[in-house]
Amino acid sequence: MKKIYYLSTCSTCARILEETAAVAKGAELQDIKKEKITPEQLEEMHALAGSYESLFSRRSMQYKARGLAGKELSENDYRDLILEEYTFLKRPVAIVNGKIFIGNDAKTVATLKSAL
Repeated sequence: MKKIYYLSTCSTCARILEETAAVAKGAELQDIKKEKITPEQLEEMHALAGSYESLFSRRSMQYKARGLAGKELSENDYRDLILEEYTFLKRPVAIVNGKIFIGNDAKTVATLKSAL
């Protein structure tokens, strides 16, 4: 299975999709703004990542707007926030043959590229 959760309006996601040639290599794409992440999909990500916090984006504009920076969040808080607001998912998230790749740092993208 090759699936990538991304945001179509995100230029970084677009660059990574192009750089990795994900579509040409048979990856299924899910635009998380148009098709919300299901609890089951998030559970699969959690099982592979080990925590909801590792899937959570503190760069989301909602993070600051909601005043979350000063609060101590639990794993359940991270889970609920990701399910409630798509921008809280660190992107892109790719699941390729049972391995998860989270975010857009160069090392992660390079590893994803070779895994696809």
